[in-house]
Amino acid sequence: MFPDFDRGDVMERQNIRTRDGVDLFYKDWGTGRPVVFLSGWALCSDMWNYQMVPLSEQGLRCIAYDRRGHGRSGDPGRGYDYDTLADDLAAVLEALDLREVTLVGHSMSSGEMVRYLSRHGAGRIARLAFVAPAATPFPLKTADNPEGIDASVFEYARNQLMLRDFPKWLADNARPFFTAETSLEMMEWIMSLMRQCSMKAVIECNRSGTTTDFRAELPRIRLPTLVIHGDKDVSAPLELTGRKTAQLIPGSRLKVYEGAPHGLFVTHMNRLNSDLLAFARNDG
Repeated sequence: MFPDFDRGDVMERQNIRTRDGVDLFYKDWGTGRPVVFLSGWALCSDMWNYQMVPLSEQGLRCIAYDRRGHGRSGDPGRGYDYDTLADDLAAVLEALDLREVTLVGHSMSSGEMVRYLSRHGAGRIARLAFVAPAATPFPLKTADNPEGIDASVFEYARNQLMLRDFPKWLADNARPFFTAETSLEMMEWIMSLMRQCSMKAVIECNRSGTTTDFRAELPRIRLPTLVIHGDKDVSAPLELTGRKTAQLIPGSRLKVYEGAPHGLFVTHMNRLNSDLLAFARNDG
């Protein structure tokens, strides 16, 4: 009655092999101008479901991949510095031969976009959208960055909280990531994605995202750039990250979402989708 499918063929996954031998899972939906979505810290490509479905139905080709150690990608236990992560992005763009790309990066992946441009140039990239950037420009407190956060705060979170009970740490910090209207089911789904992340990736990506300085690289960007940030973002405060990122990129535009937290990709999905669609189409 039903075709005798080979189970392996039905379940075949799409992977791209990086230069150091790591398989990156990706999904590629729709046709049209390519938009590549880069996931936030400890999250995978599924976080973008509520952007990729509607935008792929409105004439955009939507691509997202799982960062190494995340989701369905390989877990090599290495390569969580921004140079390697930027090279992974290059591997995806080259394997799919993508050009005139709109890069959309959430949270720590703001640094991946910037470092990609520094290492590989802008030949394949048309425009950049920073969504609640957390890694740029430089979140760490230093003598020349007194507004940053003290290293001991990050170290305590990694060593005394995440490495002791990551699921509990996620649950304890979930509510500010969302709004009061966010369903418990949506919150649990996002946390379930984060619980899939390799613990090595959780710690090393957090370390990279909080200690890498992008201040010298941002002013060299010469692409149309949109920065979207919520004024209720606790994970990456607007004044520390989003506003400074926009100020350092020549000609960039900052859109502040009133009442939006770090998880605005689900809490403010309709507004975000509208802005990304217009930006990718170069309509606004």
